[in-house]
Amino acid sequence: MAHGKVEKTNAARLLDRAKINYELVPYEVDEEHLAATHVAEQLGEEIATVFKTLVLKGDRTGYFVCVVPGNHEVDLKAAARVSGNKKADLIPMKELLPVTGYIRGGCSPVGMKKRFPTYIHSSAGEHPFIYISAGVRGLQLKIAPAELIAFVGATVAEISREG
Repeated sequence: MAHGKVEKTNAARLLDRAKINYELVPYEVDEEHLAATHVAEQLGEEIATVFKTLVLKGDRTGYFVCVVPGNHEVDLKAAARVSGNKKADLIPMKELLPVTGYIRGGCSPVGMKKRFPTYIHSSAGEHPFIYISAGVRGLQLKIAPAELIAFVGATVAEISREG
Protein backbone atom coordinates (compact mmCIF):
# COMPACT_ATOMS: atom_id res chain seq x y z
CA MET A 1 0.00 0.00 0.00
CA ALA A 2 2.49 2.64 1.10
CA HIS A 3 6.01 3.33 -0.15
CA GLY A 4 9.20 2.53 1.77
CA LYS A 5 9.90 5.28 4.28
CA VAL A 6 6.69 7.30 4.07
CA GLU A 7 5.38 8.11 7.53
CA LYS A 8 1.74 7.08 7.99
CA THR A 9 -0.54 9.96 8.83
CA ASN A 10 -3.62 9.88 11.03
CA ALA A 11 -5.76 9.99 7.87
CA ALA A 12 -3.93 6.92 6.49
CA ARG A 13 -4.34 5.03 9.77
CA LEU A 14 -8.10 5.75 9.77
CA LEU A 15 -8.39 4.41 6.22
CA ASP A 16 -6.35 1.32 7.21
CA ARG A 17 -8.72 0.68 10.10
CA ALA A 18 -11.70 0.94 7.73
CA LYS A 19 -9.95 -1.44 5.28
CA ILE A 20 -10.04 1.14 2.48
CA ASN A 21 -7.51 0.91 -0.32
CA TYR A 22 -5.37 3.95 -0.96
CA GLU A 23 -1.81 4.82 -1.84
CA LEU A 24 0.42 7.36 -0.09
CA VAL A 25 2.19 9.47 -2.69
CA PRO A 26 4.95 11.86 -1.55
CA TYR A 27 5.80 15.06 -3.42
CA GLU A 28 8.24 17.96 -3.04
CA VAL A 29 6.82 20.82 -1.00
CA ASP A 30 7.47 24.40 -2.05
CA GLU A 31 6.46 26.72 0.81
CA GLU A 32 5.97 29.52 -1.73
CA HIS A 33 3.59 27.43 -3.85
CA LEU A 34 1.11 25.45 -1.78
CA ALA A 35 -1.42 25.48 -4.63
CA ALA A 36 -2.93 22.29 -5.99
CA THR A 37 -1.44 23.14 -9.40
CA HIS A 38 2.04 22.72 -7.91
CA VAL A 39 1.04 19.40 -6.33
CA ALA A 40 -0.35 18.15 -9.67
CA GLU A 41 2.89 19.12 -11.45
CA GLN A 42 4.95 17.32 -8.81
CA LEU A 43 2.80 14.20 -9.12
CA GLY A 44 2.74 14.38 -12.93
CA GLU A 45 -1.06 14.16 -12.79
CA GLU A 46 -3.95 16.08 -14.32
CA ILE A 47 -5.01 19.01 -12.14
CA ALA A 48 -8.62 17.74 -12.38
CA THR A 49 -7.62 14.67 -10.29
CA VAL A 50 -5.89 16.64 -7.52
CA PHE A 51 -8.53 17.86 -5.07
CA LYS A 52 -8.14 20.51 -2.41
CA THR A 53 -9.92 20.53 0.92
CA LEU A 54 -11.48 23.83 1.98
CA VAL A 55 -13.21 24.58 5.26
CA LEU A 56 -16.12 27.00 5.29
CA LYS A 57 -18.43 28.37 7.91
CA GLY A 58 -22.10 28.83 7.20
CA ASP A 59 -24.37 31.35 8.88
CA ARG A 60 -26.75 28.57 10.02
CA THR A 61 -24.90 25.27 10.25
CA GLY A 62 -21.39 26.32 11.25
CA TYR A 63 -18.33 24.58 9.83
CA PHE A 64 -18.43 22.36 6.77
CA VAL A 65 -15.92 20.98 4.29
CA CYS A 66 -15.72 21.30 0.50
CA VAL A 67 -13.44 19.07 -1.57
CA VAL A 68 -12.96 20.53 -5.05
CA PRO A 69 -10.68 19.99 -8.06
CA GLY A 70 -7.38 21.86 -7.85
CA ASN A 71 -8.25 24.10 -10.80
CA HIS A 72 -11.60 25.11 -9.28
CA GLU A 73 -12.68 27.76 -6.82
CA VAL A 74 -15.44 26.99 -4.37
CA ASP A 75 -18.71 28.68 -5.37
CA LEU A 76 -19.73 30.25 -2.05
CA LYS A 77 -23.39 30.64 -3.04
CA ALA A 78 -23.67 27.04 -4.23
CA ALA A 79 -21.79 25.74 -1.17
CA ALA A 80 -24.09 27.73 1.13
CA ARG A 81 -27.16 26.39 -0.67
CA VAL A 82 -26.20 22.69 -0.56
CA SER A 83 -25.13 22.96 3.09
CA GLY A 84 -28.39 24.56 4.23
CA ASN A 85 -26.99 28.04 4.77
CA LYS A 86 -27.97 31.46 3.46
CA LYS A 87 -24.32 32.41 3.15
CA ALA A 88 -20.95 30.83 3.74
CA ASP A 89 -17.34 31.95 3.72
CA LEU A 90 -13.95 30.31 3.86
CA ILE A 91 -12.70 30.31 7.43
CA PRO A 92 -9.75 32.58 8.29
CA MET A 93 -6.38 30.81 8.01
CA LYS A 94 -5.74 31.20 11.75
CA GLU A 95 -8.86 29.10 12.50
CA LEU A 96 -7.81 26.16 10.30
CA LEU A 97 -5.49 24.38 12.76
CA PRO A 98 -7.66 24.84 15.88
CA VAL A 99 -10.83 23.76 14.02
CA THR A 100 -9.48 20.85 11.94
CA GLY A 101 -6.11 19.87 13.41
CA TYR A 102 -4.55 20.53 10.00
CA ILE A 103 -2.45 23.32 8.47
CA ARG A 104 -2.81 25.01 5.10
CA GLY A 105 -1.45 22.77 2.36
CA GLY A 106 -1.99 19.70 4.55
CA CYS A 107 -5.72 19.75 5.23
CA SER A 108 -7.38 16.38 4.59
CA PRO A 109 -11.11 15.64 4.57
CA VAL A 110 -10.17 12.45 6.48
CA GLY A 111 -9.40 12.62 10.19
CA MET A 112 -10.30 16.18 11.17
CA LYS A 113 -10.72 16.87 14.90
CA LYS A 114 -14.47 16.69 14.43
CA ARG A 115 -16.59 15.17 11.71
CA PHE A 116 -18.00 18.05 9.69
CA PRO A 117 -20.56 17.84 6.88
CA THR A 118 -18.51 17.26 3.73
CA TYR A 119 -19.35 18.08 0.11
CA ILE A 120 -17.32 16.74 -2.81
CA HIS A 121 -17.50 18.22 -6.29
CA SER A 122 -19.41 15.97 -8.68
CA SER A 123 -16.45 15.67 -11.08
CA ALA A 124 -14.68 13.38 -8.56
CA GLY A 125 -16.78 10.48 -9.82
CA GLU A 126 -15.44 10.94 -13.36
CA HIS A 127 -12.01 9.62 -12.28
CA PRO A 128 -10.95 6.12 -11.23
CA PHE A 129 -9.00 7.78 -8.42
CA ILE A 130 -8.34 11.24 -7.05
CA TYR A 131 -5.63 12.75 -4.87
CA ILE A 132 -6.37 14.46 -1.56
CA SER A 133 -4.03 15.63 1.17
CA ALA A 134 -2.89 12.88 3.50
CA GLY A 135 -2.91 15.41 6.35
CA VAL A 136 0.60 16.82 6.02
CA ARG A 137 2.36 18.89 3.39
CA GLY A 138 4.29 16.73 0.97
CA LEU A 139 2.01 13.69 1.05
CA GLN A 140 -1.13 12.90 -0.94
CA LEU A 141 -3.64 10.07 -0.65
CA LYS A 142 -4.53 8.43 -3.95
CA ILE A 143 -8.01 7.02 -3.41
CA ALA A 144 -11.10 5.91 -5.33
CA PRO A 145 -13.65 8.75 -5.10
CA ALA A 146 -16.49 6.37 -4.14
CA GLU A 147 -14.43 5.03 -1.22
CA LEU A 148 -13.66 8.54 0.01
CA ILE A 149 -17.27 9.68 -0.36
CA ALA A 150 -18.54 6.68 1.59
CA PHE A 151 -15.87 6.96 4.31
CA VAL A 152 -16.41 10.66 5.10
CA GLY A 153 -20.16 10.49 4.45
CA ALA A 154 -19.88 13.18 1.80
CA THR A 155 -22.60 14.64 -0.36
CA VAL A 156 -21.72 14.95 -4.04
CA ALA A 157 -22.68 18.38 -5.34
CA GLU A 158 -21.91 21.21 -7.75
CA ILE A 159 -19.97 23.36 -5.27
CA SER A 160 -17.27 24.91 -7.42
CA ARG A 161 -16.40 26.33 -10.80
CA GLU A 162 -13.19 26.53 -12.77
CA GLY A 163 -11.14 29.38 -11.41
